[in-house]
Amino acid sequence: MRRLTPTEENIACCAEALRRGELVVMPTETVYGLAADATNPSAVRATFAAKGRPSDHPLIVHVSSVDQAKPLVQEWTTAADDYASRFWPGPLTLVMVKSSSVDFTVTGGQNTVAIRLPAHSVAQALISAAGRPLTAPSANRFTRLSATRAEDVDPEILQHCFAVLDGGPCSVGLESTILDLTGEEPRVLRPGQILQAELDAVYDGAPAPRMPGSHPKHYSPLTKLVLVESIGDRPGLCFGPAMPSQISLGTDPHRAASLLYSALHELDRRGHVTIFAEIPSAGADWDAIRDRLKRAAESDL
Repeated sequence: MRRLTPTEENIACCAEALRRGELVVMPTETVYGLAADATNPSAVRATFAAKGRPSDHPLIVHVSSVDQAKPLVQEWTTAADDYASRFWPGPLTLVMVKSSSVDFTVTGGQNTVAIRLPAHSVAQALISAAGRPLTAPSANRFTRLSATRAEDVDPEILQHCFAVLDGGPCSVGLESTILDLTGEEPRVLRPGQILQAELDAVYDGAPAPRMPGSHPKHYSPLTKLVLVESIGDRPGLCFGPAMPSQISLGTDPHRAASLLYSALHELDRRGHVTIFAEIPSAGADWDAIRDRLKRAAESDL
């Protein structure tokens, strides 16, 4: 495995590896992803094996343009066009009925496919150079912490990869908002930086397809994580002034999101018996961080 700077030559080399069916870790604005050729079922299966991920958990397909996305779905709707025009490139995943060109290995056996166009220039360049859409779940073992820096990519993942393209720290730092467009109304299935209010979506309780990152236990550090109302003097994450054994994520939700996973990785390395994390303030801006912390926690409030 090699850690490469994203030069034009290195991107071309990684694109060729992807076309051969190998795996490459690529940066996106959300988290680092384990990229594979979405048109190659063997490569997709290798992704599941590398992550230890159940095969019925669908993968997000990453594209470099709307034109590349359209053949992946049965119908590119007006709603899809509206959301893509407003939020792509960016941290929004759209769920639609798949076309026959998308193999069921990608979708976990479902007839829906999740698609997004990442905003990171390296991801866009790699997808374009590969000349095909790429699946790219987070570059971590199943249920473990995502990586927002190349140095935090799970060592077990690296054993299965041709290379890691180091694009620096991820600017968003949390997985994308997932929006289901298969029903009568668009519905947010996973919160992210793009908020439900911005999408004019509602949670109506109707049955939803399985989605990436939906397992109840997910995004977890190796150290036990416990959620509390106030951290006090215990080691862990807080959102205000911090003591020496603590890391503060601050009071800005966007900055906190970009720091969350790297802070948990750092706390993991410190060897605490337990990591404590404060529940952040109420409000839609903090929904995504609350969601990730609750999934990561050993026990919650």
